[in-house]
Amino acid sequence: MQSRRKTRLDKLAQTLEEGRMVHLRDAASILGVSEMTVRRDIASSDNRFTFFGGHIVGAGEPGSGKGYFLHRENATNVAAKQAACQKAISLIQPGDVIFLDCGTTLPYIAQKLSGLNPLTVICYSVNIAEIICKQPNLKVILLGGEYHPSSASFASEEALEMLSKLGINKAFISAGGLHPQHGLSCSNFHEVRIKQIAMSRAVTNILVMGSSKIGKVKAAPFADLNAIDYLATDDDITDEQRALLMDSRIELVP
Repeated sequence: MQSRRKTRLDKLAQTLEEGRMVHLRDAASILGVSEMTVRRDIASSDNRFTFFGGHIVGAGEPGSGKGYFLHRENATNVAAKQAACQKAISLIQPGDVIFLDCGTTLPYIAQKLSGLNPLTVICYSVNIAEIICKQPNLKVILLGGEYHPSSASFASEEALEMLSKLGINKAFISAGGLHPQHGLSCSNFHEVRIKQIAMSRAVTNILVMGSSKIGKVKAAPFADLNAIDYLATDDDITDEQRALLMDSRIELVP
């Protein structure tokens, strides 16, 4: 019995490592057992896995079930991401309604929200939701839809409609590139409309990104530079990059 259970758990772990977020019923089908058996296996797995919205994710790694892109990016430029997020957090006030974009930078904001409550947090990615749903006194609005492993995020027309009716004080936006001619861009096209609507609903838009992305262009453009009020970035920003931002009238968060 124990050997069969271990075999099933190992197979489940392998499935998640392949970049999939597995629904309970699909896991049961993959493993050839009942949903109840899967639940019992997970309960005895020493916290290797957990349930999130009817799906199974790895409990020990926020954003498990993510695709290769998120997995690769999660460990890059960590210090720059943390520095940018620390500056961005200074703009949040208790009582704010904030939007947290997807990606591997903004989880560092999500981890620091408990001391700023009460807050309402709108998000659409697993790695953000897993963090904020465990924090007290945060009201969480999770936008759903089809799951995209590339950024561990959800998207749907229903989510866009819901987002378009929400009031937002501050939207914290992630991007893969900031370019003087080509504006802001990201790598995943399903994120574009979500970012655009969130920014249109927000009183203040804050771009949170490492300085290494300034001057870069990604495949999916989503906004002109004048749509951003503030940029929170690390202290490695160059004089040339600062001049670019001044020309675009983007204010740096000190």
